[in-house]
Order: sequence, then structure tokens, then C-alpha cells
Amino acid sequence: MHKGRLEAFTDGVMAIIITVMVLELHVPHGAALADLLALGPVLLSYVLSFVYIGIYWNNHHHMFQVSPTVTGNVLWANLHLLFWLSLLPFTTAWINENKLAPWPVALFGFDLLMAAIAYLILQAVLIAHQGAQGVLARAVGRDAKGWISLLLYLAGIGIATAGLPRLAYATLWLPALLWVVPDKRIERVAAKGDNG
Repeated sequence: MHKGRLEAFTDGVMAIIITVMVLELHVPHGAALADLLALGPVLLSYVLSFVYIGIYWNNHHHMFQVSPTVTGNVLWANLHLLFWLSLLPFTTAWINENKLAPWPVALFGFDLLMAAIAYLILQAVLIAHQGAQGVLARAVGRDAKGWISLLLYLAGIGIATAGLPRLAYATLWLPALLWVVPDKRIERVAAKGDNG
């Protein structure tokens, strides 16, 4: 199957996720700078969730640039990823509503963990479709950044449930900082003249 509908649907869902998140930002009740600054934690949560959606959108785009066709398994794996990403507005809002309480932060970390696992599953299904010598398999390699991210999400969840939600939340920023620098692996392999 051609990948066009999958990409268009994914782009639409990610755009809706971002829209839902921004709708959770409420205008301050006053006109003073202090009123805006009071929304700092909420804005910070929005920024983190927006960055994560952006990272997934960017990497998804690169992955499908070297995947000219998809299978039914790829479609389901993609839906699995979108399910976990679609929960980000909810988990972000719960953090904001409860001012970094342990369980909301732990759930946010769990959602990030499950989205990362879903992405790795999607990546593995695409690699299986292309074959072990395909562009994606050669570009991804051992995927150290992916595995380090999983460990950081697990650490964040553990730290939150241990009663240190602020430290846990800071830990959950680390994978975003790791991935915000665009991943050039796929571009480098594709630039060698083999684009799938």
C-alpha cells in the first residue's frame, strides 16, 4: 500500500493534539505581568508536550521518507503510536491541574514511555517490511538514543512514585533535550543515494 494516507492522517492527528493542548491554555484573569507569570508552570508543561509532539512528527516524517510503502501491520503500529500521543493533552492537563503532584507526573512519564515503545514497535515493523538491509535498518542501527530515552522515562516514573515529582519532571525533560537536536541518521543514509 502507498504511504500517503497514513502520513496525511498522522499529520492531522498530531495537529489536533497540538490544538487540544493549546486550548488548555487559559488567558490570565488580570492584565499585569505577574498574572501571566503565574501561568509559567502551565506554559512550561505545554512547551514540553509540544516539543515531544514535534520530535515525534519530525522523526516520523524522516522514517517514512525512506519507507515508500506500508502494510496493514504498519498501519496498526502507527495507530498504536497515535493512541499514546493523543493522551498527552490529558496527562499534561492533569499535571497542570495538580501542580506537579507525584501521580500526575508518573502518568505523564508512563504516557511518554508508552509512546516511545510504540514508536520503537512502528520502527521495527517498518524495518521488517523493508528487510534487514533496508535504508531504515541501516540508518537506525542500535538506536542508542531510543534506548536511553526509555531508561530516562522509567527513571522519571520511579522518581515520581517515590514522592519526588519535581525531580521526576526534570528527568522527563532529558529525553526531549536529547531528541530536540534533529536526528540525522536517516538523512545520512538516504543521502548516499538509496532512499528505499
